Amino acid sequence: MATRPRPLSPHLQVYRWQIQMATSILHRATGVLLTFGALVIAAGLITLMAGAEHWTCFTDILGAWYGKLFLFAWTWAFAYHLCNGIRHIVQDFGHGFSIPAFVRSSWMSVVGSLVITALIWGYVLSTGGVA
Repeated sequence: MATRPRPLSPHLQVYRWQIQMATSILHRATGVLLTFGALVIAAGLITLMAGAEHWTCFTDILGAWYGKLFLFAWTWAFAYHLCNGIRHIVQDFGHGFSIPAFVRSSWMSVVGSLVITALIWGYVLSTGGVA
């Protein structure tokens, strides 16, 4: 009996991009970005322990445009990962599996993360970065 070759899975070029695909990829990417942010926090704690001159160097780096850009991206990654994680928890309890609900919750994760990021950075910029 001759065996037929198994069909291959279609690759991404076959599919039309949908919000569900984007949110899945973004969830993984924001997890990686959060890991880098955790390393920056650890570096900050080490420089704080090392003394005032090291801490000043660290805050100067984070105060530069590229440091602020990283902090903004890290804030958004945290907010998005949080919103999308809540969405996944709700789905783990068996809710929101219809296609319209799935699309709606995907967009809510994206919009919610942008709103949270805007609120955090609005507060930070209005207070001059001082808690």
